[in-house]
Amino acid sequence: MLQSNDLSRSLAAVDQDSTLIAVVEMSQSSWLVAGMIPGIERHPAKKLEASESQLLSLLHRWRDEATNAGRTITRIAVAFEAGRDGFWLARWLRARGIEAHVIHATSIAVSREHRRAKTDRLDTALLKRAFLRWLRGERDHCSMVAIPSLEEEDAKRPSREREGLVGDRTRIGNRIKSTLARLGIRGFKPSLRKAAERLEQLSTPEGTSLPPNTLAELRRDMARLRFVNDQIREIEAARLERLVQQPDKGGHPMVLLLARVIGVGIETADMLVQEVLSRKLRDRRAVARYGGLTGSPEESGARRREKGLARAGNARVRRGMVQLAWRFLMFQKDSALAQWYRARTADARGATRKTMIVALARKLLIALWRLVTTGEIPQGVVLRPAA
Repeated sequence: MLQSNDLSRSLAAVDQDSTLIAVVEMSQSSWLVAGMIPGIERHPAKKLEASESQLLSLLHRWRDEATNAGRTITRIAVAFEAGRDGFWLARWLRARGIEAHVIHATSIAVSREHRRAKTDRLDTALLKRAFLRWLRGERDHCSMVAIPSLEEEDAKRPSREREGLVGDRTRIGNRIKSTLARLGIRGFKPSLRKAAERLEQLSTPEGTSLPPNTLAELRRDMARLRFVNDQIREIEAARLERLVQQPDKGGHPMVLLLARVIGVGIETADMLVQEVLSRKLRDRRAVARYGGLTGSPEESGARRREKGLARAGNARVRRGMVQLAWRFLMFQKDSALAQWYRARTADARGATRKTMIVALARKLLIALWRLVTTGEIPQGVVLRPAA
């Protein structure tokens, strides 16, 4: 049965005599637009500046050409590959009555020749063929990306910004430790509250104080570290304030429900909701696939082996779920999922436990998805009292 949110093929039948089809190959400086105009034998391709207004004017001009050729255009369908520009162009076109789609870049099959020709014109021809077959309802030619609203995109920014800042904090801390290690000083912890005061008192194993240039560099790194920590705390405080003031807005009810699971914090709950759980995914397989927690088997004749995770989904969800799975074993020891993991790794080696933790992460993600969508509490999972 075809699902209502199935993006692998179009749900509306295409009439090529009344549909203007166009694809856009986007780059930073220019766009190449290729079209199929009803009543016009040629397939035009026009290079434009990276301008949405010029693209709209070109589509209207092609529509007028089809009208002059005796065709009545009732539908204009435009597609482009997902990339650096995101989804703003699709939203802009839809607001002006143009049917816009964003093609999943990895779903386009390309030639496997070692030295194949690759130009923007050839790429648009490939996109055009795949998009036309998708409009006809044929499967496995290309898949479309769900276009989020501006509010949905903006809701992801705090979690992603915090993730970047945490990475900056780790890099700065490691740089400080490396600088001190070159002088023979070990055991210094930049994350301590009085680390800046202790820095001034450090001395080398020879009994000399830190060199002046090195000390100045370390002071600047400590100042950067304090600034990054302040920004992380600001993001976390703003998130808590939004949850308290607007508990029923957007995905906040899901976040608050997930945070009731012992072992799941506000940061993890917010990341999971904004990245995956608030999306309208078809079934549990789609949830695991989007989270990048499915395998990549290789079979050829009698040869069968597993190459590991496909890594085709959301990397943030994959990293977060693997970390949560280890934490889940600590805080939810009596749950059915934890018992399932221990039964299969009781006499196993460390490598087997690492492999099985991915399987646990997949099952846990599906269980959390069912919790926020249907209210089904995973067996044996303990929840905190509702606030």
